[in-house]
Amino acid sequence: MEDALKALFLKQFGRPVESASSLKGDGSSRRLYRLKGAGRSVIGAVNSDRHENEAFLAFSRHFLACGLPVPEIYCADLDQGIYLEQDLGDTNLFAYLGENRGPEGFAPGVVEVYRKVVRLLPRIQITAGQSLDYRACYPRASFDRQSMMWDLNHFKYYFLQLAPIPFHEEALEEDFQRLTDFLLQADRGHFLYRDFQSRNIMVRDGAPWFIDYQGGRKGALQYDIASLLFDAKADVPFPLREELLALYLDAAAELAPLDRARFLSHYPGFVYIRIMQAMGAYGLRGFYERKSHFLQSIPYAVRNLEYLLRTTELPISIPELTRVWRSIVGSSALRQYGEARLKLAVRIQSFSYRGGLPADDQGHGGGFAFDCRALPNPGRQARFAQRDGRDPEVATILAAEPEVERFLERVCGLVDQSVENYLSRNFTDLMVAFGCTGGRHRSVYCAEHLARRLRGRDGVSVEIRHRELDRAQAGAAAPAPAS
Repeated sequence: MEDALKALFLKQFGRPVESASSLKGDGSSRRLYRLKGAGRSVIGAVNSDRHENEAFLAFSRHFLACGLPVPEIYCADLDQGIYLEQDLGDTNLFAYLGENRGPEGFAPGVVEVYRKVVRLLPRIQITAGQSLDYRACYPRASFDRQSMMWDLNHFKYYFLQLAPIPFHEEALEEDFQRLTDFLLQADRGHFLYRDFQSRNIMVRDGAPWFIDYQGGRKGALQYDIASLLFDAKADVPFPLREELLALYLDAAAELAPLDRARFLSHYPGFVYIRIMQAMGAYGLRGFYERKSHFLQSIPYAVRNLEYLLRTTELPISIPELTRVWRSIVGSSALRQYGEARLKLAVRIQSFSYRGGLPADDQGHGGGFAFDCRALPNPGRQARFAQRDGRDPEVATILAAEPEVERFLERVCGLVDQSVENYLSRNFTDLMVAFGCTGGRHRSVYCAEHLARRLRGRDGVSVEIRHRELDRAQAGAAAPAPAS
């Protein structure tokens, strides 16, 4: 086939190939070569799937005519399953962010490329999608129920069974049907790129170029932006994901009417199905075909699932699928594939026992609740009654108490032990709560002390909340009832 590519090059450019080199393959059966000659460099592709080639060539020509940054197609011989396309270099977005990722996250240049990507995506989905001939789509013309069920069963058989994660098959199938029913309610009249992730976006001179959209079909807008932002090993910081999603919605709204509330109500469901599709691929390539590098993405996908379970709630009941997700999140073994080093979020809060123990509705149910009521209480002094544990004078008094010092020394020792263990196992969430009588002085001081101790620690992020103080502030800010 390399000789066939050279012959096609000679026919197209009138000069022979001077050098040819095989490029590293992706997850598909397609083979790529870099051919140089006649003062140019081009990519030669070999793929025996004629329908897939026809889809890629048709989409490429259409997108190029719409002014989108995609490779130019120079020529093709569909009977031999070969074609020549523009050489966009070796740096895809995943490699680019890997070269520009520091301890504090993405470098500014990477963030700017992502911003360009999310602004361009609606032009592919909406502008180019309006005039696209969907008869070229393969293997399906739309991301319909059949497409979704293929992905969900792939997830079931190649990931859940091989991981292994136990499930009740009939109950799971019923939940698959409920999830697809819900997703099919979204507007599905746009182009769905299908595999819109960092490895399918090339970067040249700080600008993005798009490749590998041959699996595209008609579908919902939510799927592609979910694919990009929850791209497992890209590990986009969660605050940046929110920023990029908002930027994407602004860009999409400029091209077509967009009901943001409706979009966002379906968005988590599309994130879930994309994660499951990816897990099915990791299972097929990693567990089944023994290609170990695919398994390295699993800890990141697990963390994405954990984040969704913490921060979103679907408006449908899918109990067996939710139980399966929680089993995946709770698996220490799945978090330890490859060399992933996930950041541990330590969620610290203070509370009053009068209001009850805090519920861990965002994590896995583990962690600590420390009782501070045996410690000296500055709140009994009238001058401190309306202050709290963050007040410098209150903090000074508590810091001088030997009982407080001994208490915090033991607390920090226990928390340090869990932090070290969780980091080694790629667990990403730990809750630590401090309670006292009123939730204002001792518990607040202890929470702040632990937060200061953990901040800046490698691999650890700290979130702090003071439940009773937040409630008091919210009550003070509420408008007075009308008389």
